[in-house]
Amino acid sequence: MSAGGINGAAEELCTRSSSSEETVKNGDSRKENVKHNGYVRRLHGSTENCSKNRDETSSKSVVEGMQTKCSTKWARYGGNIPAMLEALETVKDLDEAMKPWETTLTNKERSILLKEQLGWERAVEIFEWFKRKGCYEVNVIHYNIMLRILGKARQWCEVERLWGEMEKKKIKPINSTYGTLIDVYCKGGHRDKAMKWLELMNEREMEPDEVTMGIVVQMYKKAGDFKTAEEFFKKWSSRNSAVVGRGGTSSRSRSKTGVNGDSSSASNVCLSNYTYNTMIDTYGKAGKLKEAGETFERMLQKGVVPNTVTFNTMIHMYGNNGQLAKVASLMEKMEGAKCSPDTRTYNILISLHAKHNDIELAARYLKKMKESSLEPDAVSYRTLLYAFSIRCMVSEAEELIAEMDEKGLEIDEFTQSSLTRMYIEAGLVEKSWAWFQRFHLGGNMTSECYSATIDAFGERGHILQAEKVFECCLQVKKLSVLEFNVMIKSYGISKKFDRACHLFDSMEKHGLVSDRCGYNSLVQMLASADLPEKAIFYLRKMRELDLVIDCVPYCAVISSYAKLGRMEMAVEVYKEMIGCGIKPDVIVYGVLINAYAETGNVNEATYYIETMRNLGLPMNGVVCKSLIKLYTKVGYLKEAQESYKNLQLFETGIDVYSSNCMIDLYSERSMVSEAEEIFENLKRNGDANEFTYAMMLCMYKRNGRFVEAFWIARKMRELGLMTDLLSYNHVLGLYASDGRYKEAVATFEEMVKSLVRPDNSTFKSLGIILLKCGVPKVAIDRLEMERKKDQESGVRAWASILSSVVDMDDDDDDDDNDDDVAIEVV
Repeated sequence: MSAGGINGAAEELCTRSSSSEETVKNGDSRKENVKHNGYVRRLHGSTENCSKNRDETSSKSVVEGMQTKCSTKWARYGGNIPAMLEALETVKDLDEAMKPWETTLTNKERSILLKEQLGWERAVEIFEWFKRKGCYEVNVIHYNIMLRILGKARQWCEVERLWGEMEKKKIKPINSTYGTLIDVYCKGGHRDKAMKWLELMNEREMEPDEVTMGIVVQMYKKAGDFKTAEEFFKKWSSRNSAVVGRGGTSSRSRSKTGVNGDSSSASNVCLSNYTYNTMIDTYGKAGKLKEAGETFERMLQKGVVPNTVTFNTMIHMYGNNGQLAKVASLMEKMEGAKCSPDTRTYNILISLHAKHNDIELAARYLKKMKESSLEPDAVSYRTLLYAFSIRCMVSEAEELIAEMDEKGLEIDEFTQSSLTRMYIEAGLVEKSWAWFQRFHLGGNMTSECYSATIDAFGERGHILQAEKVFECCLQVKKLSVLEFNVMIKSYGISKKFDRACHLFDSMEKHGLVSDRCGYNSLVQMLASADLPEKAIFYLRKMRELDLVIDCVPYCAVISSYAKLGRMEMAVEVYKEMIGCGIKPDVIVYGVLINAYAETGNVNEATYYIETMRNLGLPMNGVVCKSLIKLYTKVGYLKEAQESYKNLQLFETGIDVYSSNCMIDLYSERSMVSEAEEIFENLKRNGDANEFTYAMMLCMYKRNGRFVEAFWIARKMRELGLMTDLLSYNHVLGLYASDGRYKEAVATFEEMVKSLVRPDNSTFKSLGIILLKCGVPKVAIDRLEMERKKDQESGVRAWASILSSVVDMDDDDDDDDNDDDVAIEVV
């Protein structure tokens, strides 16, 4: 149902109650004749005499006095009702309060008196007074009103008592009775009991009217059961259409097409505005935009005038789904229908345009709202404030804050936190602190708001401010586990692990015990910081408190030990976990297998693979990658191929690292075609990286295929894939081995210019060039000695002698033709 749908339903129930007061008693239609003097009434064909107040003059003066004093808030009712309500509000004794009107009360007046009571206890007192007097008819409408009052007050025992009283007195429930019960139980969070009232209604063969149907649809919609909501509506439409068909023409059969637009038996029901709104909202929340749009169009075709709620629902639905053109069209239709936007309309527009990053348009809608003489509410300001804050639009946000302060609008916790973050992100730390102080000193900050502020400062490394907020929270005695957790997290971000541990240990002094979240966070933090010894200490404390429910914290510690190469401790923690009855998952085994893959320990890795399989844990992509890494290190081609094949079953894309490993394996075995197949796949997907090209270059060079090797070297330069020392050495070595000394020296110069530091392998290739160019070995050895003494001057010396020995002025590009051939070959 739309935002106002259920309220519309409730109002409809009340309207039916009020209009039926004079005609409904105990479920039957009977007329009540009242003489103008109000003293004699005919009920069920019999005459009932009520005693007449002897002092008419006194009674009249009391009435007039009460009418003079009564509040204007009830003036809409007219007559004596405002005075009656004033009397009930100011005079506790009912006999005294109602004395002037005791003998003249009508059914409608009694209904209004009950409905206007703010407290359920007073309503019950008045209701019981009506019954106790004996001269008043208390009918099903009055019971309906009381059921709603008690249901809204969550007085379920009283609701059940009244229901039992109705059955005892044989007061038959009507349609609105069940609608009321379904509505209050659903809103009270008792959907199962609401369903039982619906079942009881069906058992008694009472067909829900349109209002009750709307309440039921709303109930299903709130529970997210959109399919059932739609089915219930269609069944109801079909049944009501059939009834109309048998009974001839009816006011409910004016339309020949239903809300779903189908020409069927369910199409002969004329629906009200709020029913259309309900179904549009239900379709929208179910993601059925087409059906929602068709329902709206059908509504227009059938002459049912959409209201602001209708347009708000449609605008919200299309806006949330990014269909801004339809939002604009709806605004035009809204104007054409002379349906004025309300505050909610503008709030929706501000929200959806901010969501779609049109912050200027969102701000213009706030301005337009004011120009339309509508007062922006807290939601209007909060929505735009959040949009400004996440974009660090400080001045704009501050203007809105000033407006809110001027209007006396409360700034909620979420806005407080988002503005704190805005100032911090904008580098205005002092302003962020002043903003915090405003609410802290005002004494209206909750524990959650303190923790959010600590987190905001801590995430950006402002640990001093985070500590000060923590101290402020301590001063106002609002410290909870949450504040400790976020402060510990802040210490972790700033790498102040000793302080984090000290703060964690101090919780007991404040009468607090850390929760599972706090322990998990600390263990993960210490493990990630390569402090597994401290992490295992808190993990064991966590286990003693029976807070370990899964293997996640153990996995963090195992991973930390494995990262440090301390496999004996990693295995010990693994065994400790098993001994505590904590079942490891595939991630734990993945960590162990990967750790042994790094060291090339096939036996240990295989052991954990078999253990994992025996436990029925499925293989995944991460484990496959670790195995490929392992098998590449030890040269197990067949096993690597099998793991690579399995990896492709787990992942749709191509894993670059694993593919490079396979190229490396194939390269070492001169399996050129297999390596080329993987290389082409990587190129096709744009995944081939510097290492990929370097491995292919090595393979071609190793197999004497220099044309292809030179083509690879050229492509590496063109693609900007010459950044790593290994790549430079491979290319430089290729040129040196083929006598292309000019290209080799140019590569060396490019390497030095790129600040890539040459290593022994680089100078070995360069030494070969100098030897082949006739430079004595003694001279080359002297160059090397100078380089080892002083790297910088030594590199300059190498560059100088290379430049003088190799003719760098020759512009012939001997490899151009070879490159063209290589393109054809590759």
